[in-house]
Amino acid sequence: MARTDLEPLDIWRRAMVDSVRRDAPDLSARQMAALLTVYMTGPPHTVRGLAATLGVSKPAITRALDRLSELGLARRKTDPRDGRSVVVQRTVKGSVYLSEFAEIIADARAEVERARAAEAARKAARKRAATARKGAAPKAPARAGS
Repeated sequence: MARTDLEPLDIWRRAMVDSVRRDAPDLSARQMAALLTVYMTGPPHTVRGLAATLGVSKPAITRALDRLSELGLARRKTDPRDGRSVVVQRTVKGSVYLSEFAEIIADARAEVERARAAEAARKAARKRAATARKGAAPKAPARAGS
């Protein structure tokens, strides 16, 4: 039951296929990276900080946050301590979205593990069948007087 090098990609592919089939927002990789960073790492999150963390420009993060805000998955507020800075905050809708996405990924991983186990069982059955055929091969008749 060895894992192949491409198995993580198969899990991701299955999760993405399931995700696009659902009636849920279709996020770009940059939008998802920003959303995951906001939810998976400790606050506070700023446009400047997200841009640095993701290695992209502030305008690119602003565009991603525009979409996330439109969808209600994150919100921006002016930092009360520094009116020049914008803080990115989590929302309930964003939490629900990511919880459901985590379930999609877990289901995809389970599918891949079931497929791997089924393939291993098929290989073992073929090996047993081949061994049985070898063991059942007709033997030369015994000679009289031996």
